[in-house]
Parts: sequence; structure tokens; C-alpha cells
Amino acid sequence: MDTLHELVNILDSQDKIDFKNYLSRKNKRNDVKNIKLFNLIETDDIKSLNKIYKNSKNKDAYHALRKRLQDSLLLFLSQRTFENSNDEIYDILRNIVVARFLLENNLSKIGFKSLDKAERMAINQEQFSLVNEILLLKLQFSHLDPNIDLEKLTGMFRINQDHMQREAKLRLAYASLRKELDLIHLKGKVVNLSELIETTIKHYQINRIDFMNYKSLYQILFIANEYAAINQNYSLIQKFLIKSHQFIESQKEKPDSQIFYKLHVLYYLANFSLRNKAFAESIDYLSQMEALFDIKQQYKSVLYARQQLLYALNYFFMGNPEKGLGYVEDALVDLPKHGSQTDTEDLMLTKAMFLTQLNDDDSLSIMAKLTHTDAWYEKKLGMLWSIRKNLMEILMQIQFGNVELSVSRIKSFKRRYKKYLNQVNEQRVLNFVALVEKFLAKPDIIYQQTFQSTVYKMLEIEENRDIFNISFIAWLISRWEKTIPYKITIRLIQGLLEVSPTKMT
Repeated sequence: MDTLHELVNILDSQDKIDFKNYLSRKNKRNDVKNIKLFNLIETDDIKSLNKIYKNSKNKDAYHALRKRLQDSLLLFLSQRTFENSNDEIYDILRNIVVARFLLENNLSKIGFKSLDKAERMAINQEQFSLVNEILLLKLQFSHLDPNIDLEKLTGMFRINQDHMQREAKLRLAYASLRKELDLIHLKGKVVNLSELIETTIKHYQINRIDFMNYKSLYQILFIANEYAAINQNYSLIQKFLIKSHQFIESQKEKPDSQIFYKLHVLYYLANFSLRNKAFAESIDYLSQMEALFDIKQQYKSVLYARQQLLYALNYFFMGNPEKGLGYVEDALVDLPKHGSQTDTEDLMLTKAMFLTQLNDDDSLSIMAKLTHTDAWYEKKLGMLWSIRKNLMEILMQIQFGNVELSVSRIKSFKRRYKKYLNQVNEQRVLNFVALVEKFLAKPDIIYQQTFQSTVYKMLEIEENRDIFNISFIAWLISRWEKTIPYKITIRLIQGLLEVSPTKMT
């Protein structure tokens, strides 16, 4: 799908009507073909070129028309976003634009009042680049107001310059860490995350205290989440979780600002707690997200599906599968019409996993709805997600009697992922697949003591104590115990909690 089709597809029915009206007002001549092209793209008409230009030599004109339509659509979207957004950033920008217009027309009293409002909001949101723009406007038009203290204003400008410099260093550090993360993910580079962050902080001469705000914390936790997911070991980032938790606790009595970043910080902490089997703490963070949704409804659409997914996973792995399944089903129903496709796919895969664990063959029909290619899933949801999906499908086909199909899927899996798994030192995934192959070739092998011992020894590997990996191992154990995988999963999780309970505080 090309860029123009993707842009058209994000419009809802009212947006499409408004855009056509926008084009009609913009068109100066009656023979302009942009609305006709838009209608053809909207209906997925693949022969649009022939319907607009009869002569095949007009391909250049056709591509020029597409380019103009795309430019118009981008301009329309930018104006619509600016006009309709309830985000504080857009409120600040609106006040700056209005203030500039008023000051240029010598309406200084109301113009400076608009700038003062924008300045308060920008400082509260720590939008230092916008504060810089506001202060520059105040300096530029200071001659219109005799009450302005130029020396004080200049001092504020210099202080804000320091804030901007600090933020620039943080962004450079974040970009560097993201780059390093790609090397870890794609090339199997092994690093100590704590040491990497410490080295980066020193390299960019960043004061440690500068990381203690929601925006910086969000960026660090994003890095930590990706790192832990790659290594399948969320205990590796315990240090960052403790500091993050302490920061959240220290901010509870302060007015809510930076809610967008705070929501993401809470989401990451809820996810880390879940993966470390600290279910009660995870639910507590999710409840804090709920309270923030009530304050800023516009952010609910951004994280609601993922929050509900974490609720579902917590309750499922706590031993309440009905409640967990209910959360997934409700979230799928409540997804907005133009919601994230990745959220939909993630919820559906989770539902398929829950049903497989409960030995419900409806999981096969759910899995059949995940119709994108492996390449799409790898790009949109990550290599690990795609590998997990493929492994799940193999086990599902075996569980519900489709042995020949499962053998075919194993061959495809090894053909696509064996080289990658070896590159990133994930031999344990291939070892698991090898055990499944042995079971398929000789089903009675699961009753042999050596086979069972090999399976149980997999739990001694720290990375295999992740809740999802436990679920895979539980599936193999359920084959010889002749029970549903879910019972084994819960038993193993509870056993691990008794040996090494996880607490963040």
C-alpha cells in the first residue's frame, strides 16, 4: 500500500466528506481531477489511471495529480489536527499564533495576555522550545509594553536556554541508546544495560538528576523494556524499576503535569511488574492509569487497549482465566474504528493463547484471523512477537490433532528463524523446538525420565522463568500429565513465586 492510500485510510467518513469540501473550495477550475482521484482511491479502484486519463502517455500528469492530492491531504490533516486537538501542546501553539497576530496589529494588552497564558502552560509541560519562542516574542514586542522588565525577561530567557541545552543532551543520549538497542536486537550484541546507560550519561555530560522527570523516565523505561524483552529477563532492569517507583511515589502530592509521559511510565512499570510476576503491583499501576484517564480523556485512546491487555494477563496468570479472558474480549469490542492495528493483533493473539491454555479449539479460528505476513508482524510488532506467534501456532496444531500441518509449520519456522536465533544467541528456543520435534516423531518419548528431566531443567534458566516462556514449557509438561496446559502454567508460576517472590518496593 502506497503513502496516499495509507493517508486516505486513516480518514473516517466525516473526514472524507470534509476533505472533499475542502478540495472543492480550493479548486479554481471545474476540470480539476483531484476529487475524482480521491473517490477512486477511496473505493480501491486499481484502474484509476485509465478512468482519469484515457491516453497512456499521461502517466506523468497522473503522478503529478497524485502528488498534489497528497500535499492537499497533508495540509488538511495538519489544519484539522491543529484545530481539533485537545492536547496541551496545541493549546500552547494556538495561543502563540493568536498572540503574534495581535502584537503585530498593536493589540499589546490582549496579545501579552495570550503569551502569558501560553508561557504558564509551556513551563508546566516542560516544553522549553516553546517557552523559548514565547520569550523571543515578548522580547521582540517589549517596546509595546512599558511595564515589561527587560532585564528580568532577559534572565528568564537565559535560564530557559540552559533548560534547552539540558534537554538537547538528553535527546542525544536517548538517540544513542536507541541506536545501541538496534545493534542488540538485530545483531545479537551483548551489553550490560546499566553500564551502557552510565557510559552514555558520562559521554554527554548529563547530570543524573536531569533524568528524574516523567519525559526522561519514559524514554529510559522504553529502552529498558526493549532490552528486557530481547533478553527475556525482566529481572535485569530491577534497578531502574526501583528508581522509577521511588520517583512516582515522590510525585504523588504534586499537581498532575506531563500526563502523557506519566501514563507511559505507569504502563511500563505495570508491564515490568507483570513480567516479574508481581501481579498485585502491576494492577496497582494500572489503577493509577485509570485515574489519569479520568483527568485526560484524550489519552485514553492511546493506551486503553494496552492497559486492558495487561489487566487480562495479570488476572489470567494469577489464576482467574475467566476474568482475564473477559478483559480481552471487552477490549476487542471497545477498540475504536480507526484504532491501532497492532493493538488488535496483540489482543487476538492473547485471546488465542488463553483459549489454547484452556484447551478450547476456538483458538484455531482466532489464530486464523491473524492474516498478515511474518514480515509485517516482524516490522510492526517485533521479531520476538512473530517468533512467539509462530511457536504458538505449532503447539496449537499439535494440541488439536493437526500433526501434519504442525510438522510443516516447524520446517517453515526453522527456515525463517533459525539463522536469526543463532545470531542473537537464542539457542534455547531452538532447543525447545527440537523437543517438540522429538515428541512428534515419537510421542511415547514424553514418558521417558530423561525427556522429562530435560524439560524441567529448562526452568532453571533465568530467561525461561518469564511468564510467556513458562507457558510454553507448561504445554510440554501437560502432554505427559494429560491435563490442560493452564493448570501446569499456574502451578509453575506459583512454585517460582514461593522460591523467589518479586517485589519492587
